Amino acid sequence: MTTTVNPAAPAQDPYELRPEDVLDPPRTLRGRLRYLGPGIVITASVVGSGELLVTTSLGAKAGFALLWLVILGAAVKVWVQVELARWTILNGETALAGYGRVRPRIGPMGWMNWLWIGLDLAKNFQRGGVIGGTAAACSIAWPIVGESLSRTSLTVWTVIATVLSIVLMSSSRYSVVERVTTASVAIFTTTTIALALSLPFTDFSYTASDIASGLTFAIPAGAIGLALAMFGSTGVGADDMTNYTYWCLEKGYARWTGPDDGTEARAQRAEGWLKVMQLDVLLSWVLCTLTTLSFYIVGASVLGGRPGPAPEDSEVITSVSSIYTDILGPWAEWLFLIGAVAVLYSTHVAAVAVVPRLWTNTLGLMGAIDWRDVKVRTRWIRILTVVLPVVWAVMYLAVRSPLLLLQIGATGNAIFLLAVLVAVWRMRLVEVDRRFRTSRLVTALFVVSTVAIAGLAAYSLYEVIGG
Repeated sequence: MTTTVNPAAPAQDPYELRPEDVLDPPRTLRGRLRYLGPGIVITASVVGSGELLVTTSLGAKAGFALLWLVILGAAVKVWVQVELARWTILNGETALAGYGRVRPRIGPMGWMNWLWIGLDLAKNFQRGGVIGGTAAACSIAWPIVGESLSRTSLTVWTVIATVLSIVLMSSSRYSVVERVTTASVAIFTTTTIALALSLPFTDFSYTASDIASGLTFAIPAGAIGLALAMFGSTGVGADDMTNYTYWCLEKGYARWTGPDDGTEARAQRAEGWLKVMQLDVLLSWVLCTLTTLSFYIVGASVLGGRPGPAPEDSEVITSVSSIYTDILGPWAEWLFLIGAVAVLYSTHVAAVAVVPRLWTNTLGLMGAIDWRDVKVRTRWIRILTVVLPVVWAVMYLAVRSPLLLLQIGATGNAIFLLAVLVAVWRMRLVEVDRRFRTSRLVTALFVVSTVAIAGLAAYSLYEVIGG
């Protein structure tokens, strides 16, 4: 008889695999749906400022021509995420621990751990940009003090957003993270898709031929830079792939699979929970793709036909919200702003939830703390949950350019992608039993992902060094 468990119930240490915690996986689609969750958290992280600001701006600049790249950019990277999550569930370890085994080692950690530290320092600028975008959207909707987007209004909203995120994530419990992000994803998915679908009834209407023209797999002359930016800004990034392993562990996939005792029962449990993970990733991919497509269509339809240069930074939020007011009425502006706040703030909350875990894990790998000690781990996660959001807010208030901050973080993320590929290939070949990597289709898709991502990372590095 298959054992069942309430997915929301308090769990044992998710980073420890014990025989007494094993659980038979669900065998039906309905049963598997009950155990989804990590993909929703990642969706909240992936669909954020990049989609609202970058993707909308790219749609305004390129029109419908690169619509196909939105779909491809999101689909290609998923297979690396699946491979990394498979390794985590089978071994019960975090991505950072796996990166540490990629030689050569530098001091107490592997070279990839040090590279991750460099990436995260760059990502801190991006997280400041996310807070800034959230503050801008809130300021437009309700300035509180002064005019919309005034320094005073932006500062007040930055403080409010930062304090609220700290309060929400103060418990450091995965169940809280999942509930908060699920609500945010539901809001921004509904609002963004609804707005995109409303455009055919306005002066900014698009047609079936417009959509078809964007699915021809062609890149207009002079648009290669835009195409690469589009590919890099859509779908999961290196940090999202890394973060997903922590949520798979905290959800319970590895703990329910149990330690590898070499038995057939354990292998069958692993296959069952891997199917749940794959469904979780599929749902996340569908939500990310639909939402990103909606933002791109808004940019191509609403902003693409306007005279003058495409809007940048917070101007994207201002431009789109004002146009919706003109063509659909005040309710549309509020619908857009609610979606914008949900998109941006969900990304911020997801970062507040996961980054303290990553840094606590890094301190453990350095030998500074005992990561396996639940009390020590929890204490450090809660300390960093307070400290890091404050640092990000200060970064935004000092620079006050969300798009610049986002570009700094995106550059570091693109470079780290190449290192993640190296690590995932090693994990797959060395630490994953052949039984769990025999699918020729999955292997072929993983190879395609490798080629595409390696090309993007190489080009990004070329751009960074001044090519």
